[in-house]
Amino acid sequence: MPKQVPNVPSAPAPVGPYSAVTEANGFVFVSGQIPLDPSTNQLVEGDVVIEAERVLDNLTGVLTDLDLTWADVVKTTIFLVDMGDFPRVNEVYGRYVGDPAPARATVEVSGLPKGVQVEIELIAAR
Repeated sequence: MPKQVPNVPSAPAPVGPYSAVTEANGFVFVSGQIPLDPSTNQLVEGDVVIEAERVLDNLTGVLTDLDLTWADVVKTTIFLVDMGDFPRVNEVYGRYVGDPAPARATVEVSGLPKGVQVEIELIAAR
């Protein structure tokens, strides 16, 4: 299957020159999502828990737009500005992904777009 860029109305508009989602060869690649409200494209206000909930709500919406669920997700990557936030983000993440959870990496970074505290990307299989 050639690369496709599906329409995902639940995703906030990209903040740069990239597609929110790309699909190829039975895999769906969802670009990193930051805590933007997709209806306003504005950042949510609050701590890392509020940000993580918004990011995971956005990812859930994208999966739904694509007729997928968290059960189809095979890999995620979480980017945190402060690894000290890992326990709180991990708790929120666990409420969304279910069991068995996908493979995952969590990486501390020096900064994220728009000064947010958390970004999450994922790969799903059809």
